[in-house]
Amino acid sequence: MKKSKKKKKSNTWKIKQHRDQFFKKSKTLGYRSRSAFKLIELNSKFKFIKKNTKLLDIGSYPGGWAQVTSKIITAGKILSLDTKKMDKLKNVSFLQCDFLQENTKEKILNFFKDKLDVVISDMAANTTGNKSLDSIRTNQLCAEVIEFSSKILKPNGVLVSKLFMGDDFLEVKELAKSRFKKVEFFKPEASRNESKETYLHCVTLRTL
Repeated sequence: MKKSKKKKKSNTWKIKQHRDQFFKKSKTLGYRSRSAFKLIELNSKFKFIKKNTKLLDIGSYPGGWAQVTSKIITAGKILSLDTKKMDKLKNVSFLQCDFLQENTKEKILNFFKDKLDVVISDMAANTTGNKSLDSIRTNQLCAEVIEFSSKILKPNGVLVSKLFMGDDFLEVKELAKSRFKKVEFFKPEASRNESKETYLHCVTLRTL
């Protein structure tokens, strides 16, 4: 009985995926994930990725965001990182590691040798089935990204990061506002309607 329910749930997910216009479009255009269209839309709105951008891509697997950045950045530098191995991409260096480990941050600093223009993060916590808990855990990751970005970005640098509308949303928002002068939120059309995700867009560091 349990197996039957599990199979039915899996089939429902597959049907939803095939009906999803962005899923279909990603397959047609050769993107590794539908999330590529989220970054395309974010960059179209805020225009933060340019050909000479030095960019850190956190939570990059399977590489949808890295594909988008690699098509734009031709004279800059891109480092993608994730705990899961990502297939190679032209113009993209990859680091398989846990962002939360201290030696990872040292490796990032050693790679760029200098301050960055942009940090992007589509990182999310592994799901537990408890939506409230998953939201909190992902927002904690976002908070870590905000803190790290405030240390490695240029004064006029940009941070774009996933977070969820949940119990600790305001807490993460206040943290972002304490580190950056301009903080905005935007939910791309490519985000699923039922998803509580949104994206944080932060510009220009505050002087602490």
